[in-house]
Amino acid sequence: MQRPQFPQAGTLAEPPGASAAAQRTGASATFSELLKRVKAEGLLDLDPRYYAGRLTLNTSLLLIGFVAFFALGDSWWQLLTAVWMGLCGGQSAFMWHDAGHKAMFRNKKAASAVGYFHANLVNGVSFGWWVNHHNRHHSNPNHLDMDPDIGRRTAIFSLKQYPSRRGAQKFVVRYQSVLFFVLLVLESLKMHKTAVLAIAQGRTKRPVLESVLLLVRAAVYLTCVFTVLSPVLAVAFVLVQQAALGVYFGLIFAPNHKGMEVRDGEQETLDWLERQVLTSRNIRPSRLIDFLYGGLNYQVEHHLFPAMPQKHLARARELTREYCAERGVPYHEVGFWASYREVASYLHEVSAPVRRGEVEERLRREVQEAA
Repeated sequence: MQRPQFPQAGTLAEPPGASAAAQRTGASATFSELLKRVKAEGLLDLDPRYYAGRLTLNTSLLLIGFVAFFALGDSWWQLLTAVWMGLCGGQSAFMWHDAGHKAMFRNKKAASAVGYFHANLVNGVSFGWWVNHHNRHHSNPNHLDMDPDIGRRTAIFSLKQYPSRRGAQKFVVRYQSVLFFVLLVLESLKMHKTAVLAIAQGRTKRPVLESVLLLVRAAVYLTCVFTVLSPVLAVAFVLVQQAALGVYFGLIFAPNHKGMEVRDGEQETLDWLERQVLTSRNIRPSRLIDFLYGGLNYQVEHHLFPAMPQKHLARARELTREYCAERGVPYHEVGFWASYREVASYLHEVSAPVRRGEVEERLRREVQEAA
């Protein structure tokens, strides 16, 4: 399946009816209509029992991993435990994600407690950094100048980004349709590094708490690994667990927006509804997909209603698909494998001028067309 075709960055005009007030509040007239339907069914209401079940399940999965770790001892079968613990880390990430969006608790202290525990203590990620970073992403997804998720990647999503790449980054871009996925093994380590830098540079509100949690995690993790396992196996365990977690992280976020509408400029050109729908891709749901993606396979609905509990996203999908069909708004949903094919095809297409040595010519042409 081919990826959806949209205009190039910066070429979309403001949609009819989008007012300055709507752009400031993120609630255009069309979004308000959909919001009424969603609220009428109580889909934004919290469901504490659901999240109590999810937190219990995640804790159980982690405990199974710890039991297996101590039961197996100094055995190379521990590498399977490492993969399991990597997957558990990914499941834990869904908890800090939903807590950060207040989809789990409206109470800030309760949400922060869950967030710091699952981000800093379980995964070694700065919850404070992530909340700020992720909120900016939600406000302007796939915007070259406003979405930090695009800016922090080595891969390019518009040829305009290529001149800022240096050294080995240019090699990665040349073959990014493959290397993007290969380099996901480093994603968890990159997030550890980002956490340390964010705290050191004063970009978190509670640096002492976050530092203590990261240090406790590192001490417990490394003590267990190097006490129970031989040195070589301990290193292998850490590398495999981090690689499994990084790949899981990457496979969760990769299909969400990559290959969808990209734009740039100093101002947002889309109202809230189109900004979220046109830039997001859903993965067709099933019980397994919903579990593996923690509800983020409903990316369109999650972006439209960030504070919606995970349990209600499936029904919101039905309402949103129906509404978009009524209004003629493109709504993109594909199967599991097709989503990654679309991402790889898009990355290959964007980097094609690099492989052909046509970057300067293409950039010059884009400037002339824009003028």
